[in-house]
Amino acid sequence: MVTITLDPDYGYVILAATSTFILNLVHGINTGTYRKAAKIDYPAAYAPSSRTDADAHRFNCAQRSHANFTENHSVAVTAMLVSGLQFPRTAAVLGGFWSLSRWAYMRGYSRGGAGGKGRYEGIAFWGFQLGLMGMCGWMGGEDGVGGVCDKRDVREVRDEMGWDLGGDWGVIL
Repeated sequence: MVTITLDPDYGYVILAATSTFILNLVHGINTGTYRKAAKIDYPAAYAPSSRTDADAHRFNCAQRSHANFTENHSVAVTAMLVSGLQFPRTAAVLGGFWSLSRWAYMRGYSRGGAGGKGRYEGIAFWGFQLGLMGMCGWMGGEDGVGGVCDKRDVREVRDEMGWDLGGDWGVIL
């Protein structure tokens, strides 16, 4: 059995992740409000293209904002929880700012501006999400390649196993 010891600060990561669940609920309420105003019945995901009024447009923008949230949510939360194992405070801060910027994205996009430009209010979420993903990659590179299997370890295994790799492999390993 594997035991993982969590840093006491990992609780902040859990709080940041929880904020995303609350934000998903807020997205649902936001989209429902615009759906009601536009009088779009279920199960229609979007207003039909024949509807060109402002209410239909704002509903479509709110719905697209929610869809974009769900497209990115699993990546952000997974990266937050994984990177928080090694960098709990940084992951929590990036995760919290990810949620705030996603709220700004929703708020701006739902206003229904021309070309959906209101979403740019929260576009910073990409920086926070890429930061979380980058920390995961760093952990994999540092712990997976550099920490578990560095060149010295490979040489030792090669020598113990009596492997003759031939050629220039000895230079690399």
